Amino acid sequence: MRRTAVLAAVTALVAGALAWPSAPRAEAAPAAFTHPGVTVSQSQLDFARSKVLAGAQPWKGAYDQMMASKYADPNRAPKPRAVVECGSYSNPDHGCTDEREDAIAAYTNALAWYITRDARYAQKSVQLMDAWSAVITDHTNSNAPLQTGWAGSSWPKAAEIIAHTYPGGWPNSGRFRTMLRTVYLPEVINGSHSNGNWELSMMEAAVGMSVFLEDRASYDKAMAKFRTRTAAYVYLASDGELPKTVPSQNLDTRDKIVKYWQGQSTFTTGLTQETCRDFTHAGYGISAIAHVAETSRIQGEDLYGTDVGERLRQALGFQARYELGAAVPSTLCGGTLRLGLGPVTEVGYNALHNRLGFAMTNTEALTKRNRPAGSNNLFVAWETLTHGDNPS
Repeated sequence: MRRTAVLAAVTALVAGALAWPSAPRAEAAPAAFTHPGVTVSQSQLDFARSKVLAGAQPWKGAYDQMMASKYADPNRAPKPRAVVECGSYSNPDHGCTDEREDAIAAYTNALAWYITRDARYAQKSVQLMDAWSAVITDHTNSNAPLQTGWAGSSWPKAAEIIAHTYPGGWPNSGRFRTMLRTVYLPEVINGSHSNGNWELSMMEAAVGMSVFLEDRASYDKAMAKFRTRTAAYVYLASDGELPKTVPSQNLDTRDKIVKYWQGQSTFTTGLTQETCRDFTHAGYGISAIAHVAETSRIQGEDLYGTDVGERLRQALGFQARYELGAAVPSTLCGGTLRLGLGPVTEVGYNALHNRLGFAMTNTEALTKRNRPAGSNNLFVAWETLTHGDNPS
C-alpha cells in the first residue's frame, strides 16, 4: 500500500508539472533579484547592442527610430509636478502626458546609453528621474491608479539600466527609490476593480518597482494579483462555460459577467475581457501580461510555462488574426471590431515563438508587418530593439 501511495503521489506531481494550472498561483520572489531585470535583461541588452553596432536589421532600424523620436531629444526639459491630476481619458491632463512621456524618455535615454556608451544619454536619463523625484508627491482624480501604473512601468526600466550598468554614478538614486516606494507603489499595489487593463498595468508597475526596490513582499503580492487578473482577462475553453473572475469583484452571475465582458456572450479561446471594447485597450492588457511574464522569467520563475503563457499566446493569436483583416463573425462583438492593437506583440512573440517553438502564424505576420515597433506613448516603447528575435 505504501509503494502504491508513493507512486500515485509521484504521478500526480508529474501530471501537475506538465499541465496548465487549474487555478492561478503566486510565484515567489527570487532569493536574490537579477539586475537589470525589469522587462529587459543585460544579456538581451547585449544582444541588441551587438546587432545595432553591426548594422543588422531589424535592430538598427529600430534603434534609428528610437533615436529620431522626441524621447531621445538631448534638449528635452523635464516637466515635473508635485501633484499629477488625471481624469478619465486624461481629462483634465495636469501633468499626465508630461509624466508618462518623461518616464519613457528616461527609459529611451537609458537604452541609448547602453547601446552607445555615451554618458550624455545616461546623464539625461538621470536628469529626468531626478527632476520628478525632487517634486512629485501624489496622483489625483479618477485616472490616478492607471496613470501611476503607466508611468510606474517605465521608471523602473530606466532606473534598472542606469543603476546597474552606468559607472558614472547616480547620487540621487536613494531619493528616486523613496519616490517609487511612497508615491507610486501605494497607489498600485492593492489593484483595481475597473477594466482588466487597469489592474494588469498596475501590477506590471508594482512588479517592476518591487524588483528595483528589492521588495520581496510587494513582488509576491503584486504577482498574486497578476495571476488572478490574467486568468480573468483572457478566456480559455478549459475555463468552462464562462470566463474566470476576480472574486472580490462579485461577478457571480452570467449576466454580470457578460456585461463586464462588454456585452459579449459567446466565449472563444483567446478573447479578452476588452476585445469588444476595442483592440487598443485589449492591447494594453496583453502588453502588461507579456511584460510581467518577461520580468518573471528574468527573475528565475518561468510564467510562460504556466496558464499565463497559454493565455498570452492565445490572446495574441486571436487579436492578431482580426488585426490582419480576417472576417468578423456575427457572434464576435456583434460582427464589428474596433482595431488598433498597438506595438505590443514583440515580447510575447519572441518568448513563445522563438524560445518555446509555438508556430503563432498570425502573431508572426502582424509582428513582422509592424516592425520596427515604436511606442504607444503610454508605457510601451522600442520592443523590436529590445526583444525582436532576441534569443537571450
